[in-house]
Amino acid sequence: MSIQIFNTLKREKELFVPLEEGKVKMYVCGPTVYNYIHIGNSRPVIVYDTVRKYLQYRGYDVTFVSNFTDVDDKIIKAANELGEDVSELTERFIKAYFADVEALGCSRADAHPRVTEHMDGIIEFIEALEKKGYAYESQGDVYYRTRKFDGYGKLSHQSVDDLKVGARVEAGEKKEDALDFALWKAAKPGEIFWESPWGNGRPGWHIECSVMAREILGDTIDIHAGGQDLTFPHHENEIAQSEAMTGKTFARYWMHNGYINIDNEKMSKSLGNFVLVNDIRQQIDPQILRFFMLGVHYRHPINYSRELVEQAEAGLERIRTAYTNILHRLNATANLGDHHDIWLHKIEEVKEQFIIAMDDDFNTANGIAAIFELSKLANTYLLEKQTSEKVLKQFIAVLDELTAVLGLSLKKEAEVLDEEIDALIAERNQAREDRNFARADEIRDQLKELNIILEDTAQGIRWKRG
Repeated sequence: MSIQIFNTLKREKELFVPLEEGKVKMYVCGPTVYNYIHIGNSRPVIVYDTVRKYLQYRGYDVTFVSNFTDVDDKIIKAANELGEDVSELTERFIKAYFADVEALGCSRADAHPRVTEHMDGIIEFIEALEKKGYAYESQGDVYYRTRKFDGYGKLSHQSVDDLKVGARVEAGEKKEDALDFALWKAAKPGEIFWESPWGNGRPGWHIECSVMAREILGDTIDIHAGGQDLTFPHHENEIAQSEAMTGKTFARYWMHNGYINIDNEKMSKSLGNFVLVNDIRQQIDPQILRFFMLGVHYRHPINYSRELVEQAEAGLERIRTAYTNILHRLNATANLGDHHDIWLHKIEEVKEQFIIAMDDDFNTANGIAAIFELSKLANTYLLEKQTSEKVLKQFIAVLDELTAVLGLSLKKEAEVLDEEIDALIAERNQAREDRNFARADEIRDQLKELNIILEDTAQGIRWKRG
């Protein structure tokens, strides 16, 4: 296998060679659960779910971990505003998160650790850093001595001196150096807290992932991933903590996806262009949103607009139509001839194009282009006077195979068609054969009321939602 990954640490593509042959340890920073996820949150979920699926497709045994931050300032503020317990609030939005991402075709991680479940490990980790001289206590807070770690800035490619220019001490912080960051925060009155050697408090944001990744995946992981905005300071701080603690490389490959703009403007609440996945999936097929996201290489910025989403919808529909036409021809009894090796060879060539695209830093945009090519090839094949069952089945099998890697399903119509509609269509066909046109028209109107429109095609009667 020759998968290339753009490693943020090296700023170049590298041949992917996991630490243990055939096995991949992968950690993706998950959401802070105080609200529904927006489309900016959904992009890394879709991207790294696809990376996971492709690695599995290529034969790797992937252990995939993605955390929940279930205690922090935003969560505490939201809980107070709603008059809700922190644990009740986070549990509610964790359930909402799963509903949203599963609708987008994303599989659950092998582990979804929560910060509150790893508090003992967090405290022990901080104590170890303190003993090594990398951490110090100050009035109930604990800070990391950034300058003590020689490699600080290697992920974001910044020097400590450059970072110092923009560093500042927030009100209430008692740091030795403006660059130092919090590992433990003393509890404020009325806040949720845990007992610790430094007094009641809760962890800083960065320490969480270092601890959870190590406890579940070990000292060194193969892939650590997240949004581009996490490169600094979050991931930079994770490296400093973890490598100071273990003396080993924390993550061998760092992946970061690009930003999302809304109608060419940065998404923000202040601009009123904050789009929630929960709202989008009430309006469109969530598969369209996934298809739209994968239509751009994950490292590139992506612009979300109604027009571009409609283009994605049309594109996905073209593939689904080709797939459905193949199925209809396969289900017909006539015009099934001997298989043609040349067509099987063409299908295999397109499949290879898909693999080449995905091997090149998971280029889903080019992968989708290969699927479009396969759909076009299928439509061309259907113009043949005689078609082969073997070739038709191979078209179906490869379309299923490649779209499954991208987390897409082409079987929407077959799944939506329930027994009642199926029976009505069959009855209408029989009524037309019996020349009972009044009954046929009656059934057509009945189907129209169910939002089903019938179409006569070369492949037979088809239906679609009105």
